[in-house]
Amino acid sequence: MPVSPQAYRPSTALTEIADFIADPVAPADFPQTIIRFRNDRAAAEIGLETLTDAEWAAHLGRFQPLPDTLPGPFAMRYHGHQFRHYNSDLGDGRGFTFAQMTAIDGRLLELGTKGSGQTPYSRSGDGRLTLKGGVREILATEMLEALNVPTSRTLSIIETGEALHRGDEPSPTRSAVMVRMSHGHIRIGSFQRLAFERDEAGMKRLVAYVLRHFYGEESDDPVRLLTLVAQRTATLAARYMAAGFVHGVLNSDNINVTGESFDYGPWRFAPTWAPEFTAAYFDHGGLYALARQPEAIQWDVMQLASSLRLIAESDPLIAALEGFATTYQAEIVTAILWRLGLTPRGGTEDRALVQTFERALRESQASLDRTYFDLFGGQVPDHYDETWNPLRDLIEPYAPRRTRDDAYWQGEPESMLIDEVESIWAAIAEHDDWTLLHAKVARVRAMGRALADPVTAA
Repeated sequence: MPVSPQAYRPSTALTEIADFIADPVAPADFPQTIIRFRNDRAAAEIGLETLTDAEWAAHLGRFQPLPDTLPGPFAMRYHGHQFRHYNSDLGDGRGFTFAQMTAIDGRLLELGTKGSGQTPYSRSGDGRLTLKGGVREILATEMLEALNVPTSRTLSIIETGEALHRGDEPSPTRSAVMVRMSHGHIRIGSFQRLAFERDEAGMKRLVAYVLRHFYGEESDDPVRLLTLVAQRTATLAARYMAAGFVHGVLNSDNINVTGESFDYGPWRFAPTWAPEFTAAYFDHGGLYALARQPEAIQWDVMQLASSLRLIAESDPLIAALEGFATTYQAEIVTAILWRLGLTPRGGTEDRALVQTFERALRESQASLDRTYFDLFGGQVPDHYDETWNPLRDLIEPYAPRRTRDDAYWQGEPESMLIDEVESIWAAIAEHDDWTLLHAKVARVRAMGRALADPVTAA
């Protein structure tokens, strides 16, 4: 297999804990493997961009082992709270982790699947993924990456030639297997399972594993782990809010302890600053509505703290939990200033600007994406009405984080609202036309380059 030797650095780290955190499984044998999306930009970060299409399909569709990494696929074991109800009957039911490697930036990354077949945790499910679900994963991850949200990356979508029947969309529908590239697949629910089973030895090993491989610290201190997870997940919550993104299902089994967002089902981007906006049709109480997401993620982190009580005292864990609110308050200001293209000035001045901006968004019900686009760099357009006058006064002394000389600023703002998502899928479903999807990905990546900090802009 030809790879980039300077970039392909395989790892077998998961085998250190696989005996109690995962189960060996086998992939499904699909009728077909038709490559529909290969993310060579992401693949280049782990040395896989040189794969031929045949090799790509073999490794990411048939799951022939990649050199010198995990011996085979592992389905992760975990429990979790689902809409605040504890469920001990969980685990990877249609996915597995099958490779690990060290990326160019030094992070340990994993390749995990969705739709790769049944596992011991499939229950009554078929272990498959609809092609529409795969397309939606591409769109979610590309948009979130462009908007500076820590997210898994959709590495590959391969159509598998099966007709699936689903109750919530027209059936039969096309099938696919997805590969995501993620900074780990250890969830809060992974710790909840060990606490449920009173596995102190496993809990200590898992704490040390996460600290070593995902935080770069040689420690087995559960309080230190909770401190770091609280900070990372608070940052994630703040960036969700700045992006106007609603994940839809922020259950504790969907919260990665690295603070990286993943597993996109009924996600939506909010068209306006509407606190009650929800993504999942089954979220009848609005538990995971736009404005409740920080609370929801913090609640999940509290479940991690509760689990860690198996091996730690309560008082230091409670103190560590306080870091979530402190970090969130700072990070929401940073995240909104970043998207507005402003260089922070610090302290109360930044907080006042963000609060005024949020108030104007709420009162005007203006388009989120259009407003961020128009205000980028610190200018409130003349045609904005008096609702925006308080912001005009506050924003004037701010220096731009970067200029508007990129070609993106000469066009229209990119968004990812549900009508466009459905139109992209309709072209594929009705005419097998993938041009809208590929064009959208290209435009979103162009937006990401225009938004990126100058030192990292490509």
